[in-house]
Amino acid sequence: MPSGIRWTVTDRYGNQIYLTEERWVHITEDKNHPEMVDFEDELKDTIRTGKRKQDTLNPQKYRYSKAFDNLAGYNTHIVAIVLYRFRERAGEIIANNYVVTAYQKEIG
Repeated sequence: MPSGIRWTVTDRYGNQIYLTEERWVHITEDKNHPEMVDFEDELKDTIRTGKRKQDTLNPQKYRYSKAFDNLAGYNTHIVAIVLYRFRERAGEIIANNYVVTAYQKEIG
């Protein structure tokens, strides 16, 4: 796996998904989604147990979402965007699934 990994979790389908330190800093920057800074555990839980939907235009992109009662403002769900990729290591093709972004959203 790439260096700078903050954590790795396994989703309900057995896929390992990681978040890098760089992506976490990007997500929580003031200009992006600073409301996520106190919800890292909920983000992990969203990936572990939330609903997953494949993007219709990019089959390597998945949207994970899960409802929570304690989010900022009127938000009801955490959404994580995960890219499913592959890379080669020592001649072997291995999964390289990572969080691109995450945010909170009100979903009716």
